[in-house]
Amino acid sequence: MEKKLILRGLLAGAVGGLLSFVFARIFAEPQIQAAIDYEGARDAAQEALSTAAHAHEGHEVFSRTLQGNAGIGVALILFGMAMGALFAIVYSLCLGRVGRIQPRNLSLLVAGAGFVGLYLVPFVKYPANPPAVGHEDSIRDRTDLYLLMVLASVVLLVLAVVLGQRLQARFGNWTATILAGTAYLVAVGVVMALLPQFGHLAVNEASYGSHASETPLPLTDSDGNIVFPGFPADLLFDFRLNSVAAQLIMWAAIGVVFAPMADRLLSPRTAKIPADPITA
Repeated sequence: MEKKLILRGLLAGAVGGLLSFVFARIFAEPQIQAAIDYEGARDAAQEALSTAAHAHEGHEVFSRTLQGNAGIGVALILFGMAMGALFAIVYSLCLGRVGRIQPRNLSLLVAGAGFVGLYLVPFVKYPANPPAVGHEDSIRDRTDLYLLMVLASVVLLVLAVVLGQRLQARFGNWTATILAGTAYLVAVGVVMALLPQFGHLAVNEASYGSHASETPLPLTDSDGNIVFPGFPADLLFDFRLNSVAAQLIMWAAIGVVFAPMADRLLSPRTAKIPADPITA
């Protein structure tokens, strides 16, 4: 049974990844290209200021056309399949352990929890950034902090589900859900407050000073005049909004596509009893 559910999860994840790619190709890819163009122009301005820039022009192993089409497509489909398999495993663990929930409804609930726990909550603390946003020497620290936030979110979400089940007998399903959800939000808020902002990492403070984020500020000359603008706020907002939308599409597709397949697999089939022969 578990293998069949995982295979269905892989299929649902592939569909979700494909839909996410279509959305990202139409809406996010132009913003990525705009961010790359900004980065190139900023590097040129930095060189013109003769500030001992560390900027260098790297050699592209793959062209932007290949990256923006086949590259992102394959990556999102494979990522969707991985999330679909993980979704199916969690779905299997939840069967019979979270109350009497129909297979279709459980699919949507698990997909919603996956989107919130694995993506949305970590995103609130460490949102996605386009190219040109982020110091190249802070990549490892940023990755470690993001994964730590994901881990904390998932663990706290599991604990919230367990807490809700234990409170259900005393307070009822509705109240227990609200109490467990509130406890999750409070615990997540504490974790977010304890983890540092990316802008406060040592390498960023040494290079740019103390700021909340790594978003590039305007370049100025020796007299303090702005010679190149900071990273466009509208571009950053649109990129992050579309990043959330792409993930929402993927997780929604996983839940919706998986639901009827799980329902057909798990729902009891009505046996057909042949009618008694009519005797004269």
